[in-house]
Formats: sequence, structure tokens, C-alpha cells
Amino acid sequence: MKYNERIREIREDNSLTQQKIADLLHIGQRTYADYESGKTRIPVDSLLILAKFYNVSLDYITGASNIQTKYPKE
Repeated sequence: MKYNERIREIREDNSLTQQKIADLLHIGQRTYADYESGKTRIPVDSLLILAKFYNVSLDYITGASNIQTKYPKE
């Protein structure tokens, strides 16, 4: 699974809107929609914010793994 598909799947599984996630990332809703559609690549720092927010590993959120593990503790 590609990261853009995964971030959409996780957002929908958590019943969140694109606007809510865009606010979390301090970006516009249209920019976030472009991340989910694959039109624009999401910055790594934004992926880290999402992984921490959803409490999933970076491997999972990027689609490198289909095993949903928790975000590493600091």
C-alpha cells in the first residue's frame, strides 16, 4: 500500500476529516487532499506528526509494513 492510501485509510478509520488533519499539520485542507491523492508528496516531518498522532510506526504509515505497531516511545 502506498503512503497516500495509508494516510487516507487511517484518517477514515478514525472518523476524522481532512480539515481536522490539515489543522494538525498547519496546512490548508486542499494541500492535505493533495497528499492523500498522491498529487503532492507529504514532507517527512508531517509523516512523523501523523505517526505520532495516530500512534503507529513510521513503517506502517508509509506503507513499508502492513503490521500496525505503535509509535516508538521517546
